Amino acid sequence: MNLLGSISAQNGQRVTLDKIDTSLRRHVRNLGINLKITQTHKVFQAINFIQRNRNWADAMLFAPMAWAWYEYSILDALKIAKIPTVQLLFSDGFGEIEKEKSIYSESCESTIHGTPNQIYIDGITFLHKLA
Repeated sequence: MNLLGSISAQNGQRVTLDKIDTSLRRHVRNLGINLKITQTHKVFQAINFIQRNRNWADAMLFAPMAWAWYEYSILDALKIAKIPTVQLLFSDGFGEIEKEKSIYSESCESTIHGTPNQIYIDGITFLHKLA
């Protein structure tokens, strides 16, 4: 995720993690949503984030990237935390992952495929409608 700008430049787009974060904060500003954002490549940090926020968070967006195929310890943390989660899977030249191949698909409320600059907003919108 931290190199998203490099990947998007190769595709002729200008998508960066900072732009996604700014877009999300702008989107939720008037929705009454308290947003907490984290990005990590370290499994233990992802698990700690889930565990620390399980009593605070009403819902979660999760873009597993390569973890979608093999990171069962995060899957266990999500199942135990029982936080409604939307899985975000990139497409269109951003490292496509098929929903059927992700180990998280059955445990999530929904899976959204698309480009990084849109699926986060779509995920927030989906979760806001659940509330």
